[in-house]
Amino acid sequence: MSTSAIVNDRMSSPDQEQTWRTVHRVVFPEGGDVDTMPLYADFNSARRVRPEQDGRSPEGAPVTTPPTAETHPDYVLDRRQLALPARERVSLGTYFNAFPASYWRAHTDIRTVRLSVTLDADATIAIYRSTARGIVNRVSSQKIGAAEGYSLTVDLPLTNFGDGGWYWFDLAAHDEQVTLQDAHWSVQVPQQVTAGRLTIAVTTFNRPDYCVRNLKTIAASPELMDVLHRVIVTDQGTQKVASEEGFAEAEANLGGRLVVVNQPNLGGSGGFARGMLETINDSESSYVMLLDDDVEMETEGILRAAQFADFTTEPTIVGGHMFNLFERSVMHHFGESVDRYRFRYGSSPNTEEAHDFAASNLRDTPWMHRRIDVDYNGWWMCLIPTEIINNIGLALPVFIKWDDVEYGIRAQANGYRTVTLPGAAVWHMPWTEKDDTIDWQAYYHQRNRWLATLLYSPYKRGGRMPQESLAVDVRHLLSMQYSSVELRLQALEDILEGPDHLHRSLGSKLGEVRATRAQFDDARIAADPASFPAVKRSKPPRKGKGPTQARSIPAALVKVASGVLHQVKPVPVEAREHPEEHIAAMDARWWRLAQLDSALVTSSDGSGVSWHKRDASKARELALRSASLHRRLLAQWDELADAYKAALPQVTSPTAWAETFYASGTHGNKAE
Repeated sequence: MSTSAIVNDRMSSPDQEQTWRTVHRVVFPEGGDVDTMPLYADFNSARRVRPEQDGRSPEGAPVTTPPTAETHPDYVLDRRQLALPARERVSLGTYFNAFPASYWRAHTDIRTVRLSVTLDADATIAIYRSTARGIVNRVSSQKIGAAEGYSLTVDLPLTNFGDGGWYWFDLAAHDEQVTLQDAHWSVQVPQQVTAGRLTIAVTTFNRPDYCVRNLKTIAASPELMDVLHRVIVTDQGTQKVASEEGFAEAEANLGGRLVVVNQPNLGGSGGFARGMLETINDSESSYVMLLDDDVEMETEGILRAAQFADFTTEPTIVGGHMFNLFERSVMHHFGESVDRYRFRYGSSPNTEEAHDFAASNLRDTPWMHRRIDVDYNGWWMCLIPTEIINNIGLALPVFIKWDDVEYGIRAQANGYRTVTLPGAAVWHMPWTEKDDTIDWQAYYHQRNRWLATLLYSPYKRGGRMPQESLAVDVRHLLSMQYSSVELRLQALEDILEGPDHLHRSLGSKLGEVRATRAQFDDARIAADPASFPAVKRSKPPRKGKGPTQARSIPAALVKVASGVLHQVKPVPVEAREHPEEHIAAMDARWWRLAQLDSALVTSSDGSGVSWHKRDASKARELALRSASLHRRLLAQWDELADAYKAALPQVTSPTAWAETFYASGTHGNKAE
């Protein structure tokens, strides 16, 4: 092997031998799945994209998007082995198989990682590392043959990964096929580190088929089963998991580790709080991993999260990324953060949304080599140490929305960090094809965002958030989305009531919200557009041109003013009898709807159509209520913030949650 100052051969002296633990195995997709292959193996070894500089390469040439990745599912033998034909090359510099060195450097005391590779024929192994800027450096290259026992073990330092960077290796076959039989990354185990036990907590609502499939997937991983203490399924639906075909088999495969808790629908926060409570009451697990019921999982990622948590210097929440279930090489976000001034959550700085690894793999994506620090991790996959739960409490009783965000902020406020660990991920249905801010969930978006702002905003009266809240109401009114505004106003009324309503209304509020929404035309969705009157417009657009989006703030304000003036005009008889236009969901923007008196609007998921009708009287009433409630909230801001902050320890306590479960008739309601 070509030696380097940052590479050390494995120590062979008996008195120097240490205990090493595998923390990151090289794996391949189940069944050689074509769509996910770019996340595991990169056969485009010649491609390299240098860091961008104002959209151009350092040499001044335009930066172009790499071609779609090659995939070779026929090379995959099983989850651990890959057969590489003669004179071909594969890079393991991929999302699932590169080692996220900077995350281990930042959050653990580990300073050396060991790469071990086993082959069955002559080949070359080239080891690479990257910097935080995405610059790739070759660490070493060695021909491996019979003299080396077709194996390689190399210790690599983590000292220079302060801001980012990964390790990986490429494999190149010589004159005959070579099989990668095993490859893994391991770390030295400090004396104080012990292997923690894991409970997986799944909340499910009428997805028994997904849930049973995932139970089988967990049971099929012997490595995961080695650290697994229990799987707790909180079943809040009417289609019971225990009645699903295949459940008995999954239960048997889990070997007594499965617990099913039946309870009424208390939302995601109620389901995950139940999983947290059962875990800390059992006191046998070091961690609970919250997992959505409708994901497809990479069990190696779950194992990595648990093992990473074993080594962190302080108790740390360890989350995973989310990939698109329908576009399997596309990642949702690389990190999640909260803008404290606006109190909105979204992608962390220095990242891009909806990144497609098939178009630009890890080695070709410079921004992804910088370590990304986050404020929270979504509860599609999130491991929480029981020590943290015991110290800061369970989920906030908010049913859905903001529960995961709030918990991350609460943990941060108490000195605990969250890490979104590369190489730990699930596939989940994307949010891109729906807009849940305008359906029944509008209540929870509004109520819970205000609640989080009152609890944690460092700015006087919540910074910009109250103004944005009012602006959203205006936007919905201009779009004739009166049901959304009504739900948002009910949310503000509940916030003004104080923290006592949180547990009290947890199980009943959804029914009230749905009943309220059902009273509005814009919420009544018909599957067949023909069930509505024919589209007819008595007055054509001015100069034959429809409205366009404003390109500046002053232009937007003009459009708002124009829309507001339009709202107070009487509604023509024709618009009451016939919709003026049929607008696609993607085109249903406020500046377009604001100029109409009625319109058929396709639902965001494409399942049907609703008839939005302008109602000047209703718009005026809702606008006045919105202004009044926002004024009251701002006037009572300090009082409300103090009340919610004082109540937080109690409303998130195991005692309060146990009382809520008891009141709902689910205390001890388990099917084991």
